[in-house]
Amino acid sequence: MDARCRSTKSTTTKVKATTNTVNGDSTKSSDAQALPLYFTNAVFFTLFFSVVYYLLGQWRMKIRNSVPLHFVTPLEIVALVALVASLVYLIGFFGIDFVQSLFLRPTAEGWTSEDDDERSIVKDDSRKVPCGAALDCAVSPQVPPTVLSVPKSVDLLPVPIKLNEEDEEIVKSVVVGTTPSYSLESKLGDCARAAAIRREALQRITSKSLSGLPLDGFDYASILGQCCEMPVGYVQIPVGIAGPLLLDEKEFSVPMATTEGCLVASTNRGCKAIHLSGGANSVLLRDGMTRAPVVRFATAKRAAQLKIFLEEPENFETLALVFNKSSRFARLQNIKCAIAGKNLYMRFSCSTGDAMGMNMVSKGVQNVLDFLQEDFPDMDVIGISGNFCSDKKAAAVNWIEGRGKSVVCEAIIKGDVVRKVLKTNVEDLVELNMLKNLAGSAIAGALGGFNAHASNIVTAIYIATGQDPAQNVESSHCITMMEAVNDGSDLHVSVTMPSIEVGTIGGGTQLASQSACLNLLGVKGANREAPGSNARLLATIVAGSVLAGELSLMSALAAGQLVKSHLKYNRSSRDIPSVSSS
Repeated sequence: MDARCRSTKSTTTKVKATTNTVNGDSTKSSDAQALPLYFTNAVFFTLFFSVVYYLLGQWRMKIRNSVPLHFVTPLEIVALVALVASLVYLIGFFGIDFVQSLFLRPTAEGWTSEDDDERSIVKDDSRKVPCGAALDCAVSPQVPPTVLSVPKSVDLLPVPIKLNEEDEEIVKSVVVGTTPSYSLESKLGDCARAAAIRREALQRITSKSLSGLPLDGFDYASILGQCCEMPVGYVQIPVGIAGPLLLDEKEFSVPMATTEGCLVASTNRGCKAIHLSGGANSVLLRDGMTRAPVVRFATAKRAAQLKIFLEEPENFETLALVFNKSSRFARLQNIKCAIAGKNLYMRFSCSTGDAMGMNMVSKGVQNVLDFLQEDFPDMDVIGISGNFCSDKKAAAVNWIEGRGKSVVCEAIIKGDVVRKVLKTNVEDLVELNMLKNLAGSAIAGALGGFNAHASNIVTAIYIATGQDPAQNVESSHCITMMEAVNDGSDLHVSVTMPSIEVGTIGGGTQLASQSACLNLLGVKGANREAPGSNARLLATIVAGSVLAGELSLMSALAAGQLVKSHLKYNRSSRDIPSVSSS
């Protein structure tokens, strides 16, 4: 306790000292006032305007009576002295800060403004202990901290990159359009060099700076031809850890890449509640990626004939053999068709191993279309995807039939945990879930959105593990259910998610950072012993994390803590000047 008091006292002193210093040790004139500041200001304001009014009246009388202005009475001398004194005070109080802001601005290299007070305090008071233990630990002796130097803003003007003569010529050719920007990698054979040249050319063309966008420290060769075209840098997103999540009797530390304050902390609280209640359980209902091409015939009758052919059980084995030739992991599961006039939509579903599988299923569909063309030569293939899949769009077909992995995750939260950890009660949670997630979503006409914020957790995990963030649209389809059990003392909570689209190989999963997050979860790469098990495990982890997030947010809403927590964790005072209190 004494250590905490000493720490608080020292940091408070530091804040005051820093606030009263501007590029040195000069203090404000107002700091020397013995009287209250508002009273002193009122006295000098009144004195200044009274003296001015008196002197103007006296000088007007002298002009009327033809008395020289330099002849002054003793009372006028006192008034002049009072005028000068009040003027000096007012300029000193209101003018010094303004003048210093114009002529004594600190440089970016030596920035020590009030905005850095909080970072200095944090650095001075850091503890090398877990967060939970930090409350009862004394501050270890440390060397006096150095104020961190943080640039206030990104330069408005482009900062040129140092280039050799050859690269300079290439930049100029890109600027004038002689060399296409997209061809730099193939012409130079150096992905990092191509990114630097493209970046410099872009700055010159737009006259905008990219100095805040990192360039170095990234393997640009790893994204060539599969992740991103024409790179000029990379965006940094912080990764937080929620957990451990106790799911199916195993613990997982869940990586979440996000810039939304409170999200990781809230999910972490939900994980704690689940862990203290014995953990959660998950069930995988389906595992199949879909692709639905659209074809056209001259008549609706002809389209119906193909529909009947595809849905005939006797033909499925032949179609499966043709489809499965595309990959050793692709296995056709079923084909469902829908007709719109003379247009036929065929929804192919297949397992894809540990890959998310969009490319895999597309190749298999193409094989089947080529095969069907022999028996249906009048079939006109309009598109390999006819939106009956349905990819990256909220669709009832995904909500009902599922796409990717369909998962249910449940847990029974003890009543004591609901009260002590979640700060609410079972009855309020059940009522809120019914009125918000079920009735409220129905009134809104929601499609798959019968939840509090499933997409928050899904997107954060997707970004951290290299999934396709755009697929959070259908992957976030979720219905959250809450029910009082064990005579109303405990809470049964579940999430049902019919279309979680994830993979552990391919795409962004092979990048170093994303691969590290997959490795943390124990699902990196393909599982050679049981193909597809890594991707299925990742899907259950996503569902378990959504369960934790739903539980915590609903509890915050039921307890009226949402606004308070966001004001505490999701509002930065970094760009708000500090105000010293005396």
